[in-house]
Amino acid sequence: MAKKEQNRLVKLYKETVVPALKEEFGYKNINEVPKLVKIVVNAGLGDVKSNSKSFNIALEELAVITGQKPVATVAKKSISNFALREGQKIGAKVTLRGEKMYEFFDRLVAIALPRVRDFHGVSEKAFDGRGNYSLGIKEQLIFPEISYDKIEKVRGFDICFVTTAKTNAEAKALLKALGMPFNK
Repeated sequence: MAKKEQNRLVKLYKETVVPALKEEFGYKNINEVPKLVKIVVNAGLGDVKSNSKSFNIALEELAVITGQKPVATVAKKSISNFALREGQKIGAKVTLRGEKMYEFFDRLVAIALPRVRDFHGVSEKAFDGRGNYSLGIKEQLIFPEISYDKIEKVRGFDICFVTTAKTNAEAKALLKALGMPFNK
């Protein structure tokens, strides 16, 4: 049985990022070095809550982008001003870990983000203070897997990068070393 080839980013992390971060932050143990735990892709689909066909199309697009089947998120309580009922489907999310997470991160950084119109890098201000980073994508068309002719509506989604870093500086150093293009 042939050994499966390691992902490019996993190799980069182990060979380059870990030693660089260990030196930069003075970690004594290799397990102290921050790492990417999971990536959560979340799409709010409240505008199609009454149209199940549109909802399913949005779920399929998210599945194509992430390579994993999304889970529908439901309303926790009813809100009459928004015509929202408890248990109604209002969004979708995908939690990526392991190999799929690194593969998605690689495609996002190397292919999708450079396709954004007037792209000057991602904001450095979207850290939460605990080492996690959030990024908003305005349209799903930046991913080459999505065909412009087949989309029903341009939709955006949020991407949250969860790391083991304890501070924003550690998380930023980790994501930058993995290739995240922060603006100057």
